[in-house]
Amino acid sequence: MCGIAGWAYLDPKRPPMFGDEVLLSSMCDSMWHRGPDAEGVWLGQGVALGMRRLAVIDLETGDQPVWNQDKSVIVVMNGEIYNYRELRKGLEERGHKFYTRSDTEVIPHLYDELGEAFLDVLNGMFAIALWDTKLEKLILARDRFGEKPLYYGTFDEKLFFASEPKVLLTHPKISPVIDPNALHHYLSYDYVPAPLSIFKGISKLPAAHQLVWEAGKIKTIPYWNLSFEKKNENLGIDDAAKELKDLLSVSVKEKLVSDVPLGVLLSGGVDSSTVAALAQQNSSKKVKTFSIGFEEDSFDESEYARQVAEHIGSEHYEDRLSVNTARKLISEIGGWLDEPMSDGSMIPTFLLSRFVREHVTVALGGDGGDEIFAGYPTYYGHKMARVYDAIPGFVKSGVIKPIVNNLATSTDNLSFDYKAKRFVSSADYDLVKRHHSWFGSFSGDQKEQLLTDNVQYVTKDIDVYQRAKAMLSECDATNRIEQMQFLDMNFYLAEDILTKVDRASMAVSLEVRAPFLDHRVAEFAASLPADYKLKGSSTKYILKKAVADILPADIINRKKKGFGMPVAEWLKGTLNPLMRDMLSPSRIIIQDLFNYDYIQQLMREHEQGIANHYKQLWTLLVFELWYENFMKVKR
Repeated sequence: MCGIAGWAYLDPKRPPMFGDEVLLSSMCDSMWHRGPDAEGVWLGQGVALGMRRLAVIDLETGDQPVWNQDKSVIVVMNGEIYNYRELRKGLEERGHKFYTRSDTEVIPHLYDELGEAFLDVLNGMFAIALWDTKLEKLILARDRFGEKPLYYGTFDEKLFFASEPKVLLTHPKISPVIDPNALHHYLSYDYVPAPLSIFKGISKLPAAHQLVWEAGKIKTIPYWNLSFEKKNENLGIDDAAKELKDLLSVSVKEKLVSDVPLGVLLSGGVDSSTVAALAQQNSSKKVKTFSIGFEEDSFDESEYARQVAEHIGSEHYEDRLSVNTARKLISEIGGWLDEPMSDGSMIPTFLLSRFVREHVTVALGGDGGDEIFAGYPTYYGHKMARVYDAIPGFVKSGVIKPIVNNLATSTDNLSFDYKAKRFVSSADYDLVKRHHSWFGSFSGDQKEQLLTDNVQYVTKDIDVYQRAKAMLSECDATNRIEQMQFLDMNFYLAEDILTKVDRASMAVSLEVRAPFLDHRVAEFAASLPADYKLKGSSTKYILKKAVADILPADIINRKKKGFGMPVAEWLKGTLNPLMRDMLSPSRIIIQDLFNYDYIQQLMREHEQGIANHYKQLWTLLVFELWYENFMKVKR
């Protein structure tokens, strides 16, 4: 696991300039946390490549950059290639010579044989920068699901790239300017979806895409897209469950390969418990498992994690999140979260990562299970929406909505009133808007009250769901639930879940691997009938059946709780001073982004229990914490 950075000149013949090496080293220094073990820099005609290394595979000779045999192809990579041993064996049989034992070294050799199609044979999580000296071509690539980030932008007659936008901001000519379009998206999604970033002029390479820079021109191309073609629609449920379990076992086993200590993140849910159980089955010694607990009962899952650990026989470690600890961590968000993202689980994810890093360098997690196997309540919500759509309008507006909107406000995790109010408030939207409104914070009407006239004027023609709708047109699924799974994989998973895990874990130099995000697992699941995943109201049906013999029944059958914080209650209590400070008129008015009167209304109604506005207030609080750190650095 590493961080990468560098640039290609608009003029590929341009030799390194005075100060280039200092600049490249400065860019690498700004992401030291991603790779505290070593630095590698290389400057040549037309290009500069740099990286920071977290040594995981080949501790002695695995430094980067790496080359092909004639040193005409140079590569730096952030991530891991899990099938590198098989790839290397085949390459050696075909005459390729290797100088290290690292996984990265297979990439320039594969490029020699396959050209830009080398990405098709990689199984891993990665962000790659490859320079072809003969063709004077730069290739940037991001893994299929977006586990590893990659940003880029054209400044100062160069195409810059880096693992984090803060790295690009070290350049004296790159200033942090907010993109109003990205701000609009953030308020709707709780994160900024690719290819946007919160910074004007800096873009995110979308998951499963490569960028080719040649002759001063940029071309971005998707190299993989998940198909829902029903190749296995006639496969019986029992045979499908067995095959799925075998695929997951292989994926977990591949991710256990490490030259440094390794463990498993265990929440006690089905996904992480599956990974932990299969890891223990594939290990000759006790696997280390790690969990985090909460003082608030409706959010605490630690007892389930302990139950799973005892069942599989792992060596279990547990930490606990208190209100005071959370408050201290929340004030630090802006330091490591270089784009605003208001996922309520990022603080416990950071705390868990920091705790785990005291014991191991690599950890396996359960990310991706909800998207691949239809685990979110929203998927069942779409089934209910079809029933709701059939109800006469006068009944919905005159009976159902008033009853739901008058339900007593609760701050419990995923409380009934919260879910019901979310459901009816978005029920009249089209499919894409409805789906993302269930996840996101601010509706269109709320944004009209929140944003200043200036921001609304420059963003008046923006449709924040345009890319999602365009992407949906590229999906071959005909089932509504599978269509929403497809969107979640490309939006919520890639730009929220995986971004959160990457930033939180890399902030403490921990590598996190996700066995569910093996494309073979995802492709197999997508090829099965839709009701194998969501059967009636039973989510993850096929996954639960596949692991029924290795996990306790009450773990498999218990309701989903999620990995969030009791933000709603904390904003009324211990976090209230921080919220009031960060959302004070002295801060808000000078930014000329938000209307303070509307924010004041949201805070007052939340504090008095009139409404639960925790998502909106938390989204604004995170934005202000980010703003405090990143919009003042060059003033």
